Amino acid sequence: MKLIWHALSSGLMLILANAALAETYRDRNVEMVSVSEFEPQRYMGKWYEIARFPNRFERGCEGVTAEYALRTDGKISVLNTCREGAPDGEIKTADGQAKVVGTGQLSVTFVPWLPFARGDYWVLYLDEDYTLAVVGAPRGTTGWILARTPKISDEERATAETVLRQNGYDPSRLRNVRH
Repeated sequence: MKLIWHALSSGLMLILANAALAETYRDRNVEMVSVSEFEPQRYMGKWYEIARFPNRFERGCEGVTAEYALRTDGKISVLNTCREGAPDGEIKTADGQAKVVGTGQLSVTFVPWLPFARGDYWVLYLDEDYTLAVVGAPRGTTGWILARTPKISDEERATAETVLRQNGYDPSRLRNVRH
């Protein structure tokens, strides 16, 4: 029992240390605002990651997609897929789950047995067709531009970057994803 407690407390310390050291890409003095209308069923399906702020869990990932599906218990299943090193690299996946906690605000986890290992996922922008999304987190350690297709227009990119700026992010720090 002592060994289990030691392992759990060590794991918690590691998670907290990583959270404290995570780089932030957002001025937290700027209010972050999620979308005022959000229809989860329209958000479901496959999204391509167009650009992201660098983060440790996607290091080396290209060809990134996220697939969302409503579950019978009201939660959302999440399947993230990346290709290691190149758009045709080895496939890596991560299964997770999310729950809606506010309008356009989700709580996401890839380790559901650890209640403190959840991340905020706020939808900051959606076009009316749900084909372009901008996502961020209040702490500013993550952020993405997502689309239903692997490429977006210059106008869509400009819109996404404007939304990021309005929410305190520095879009010049985005990393484009190759597909």
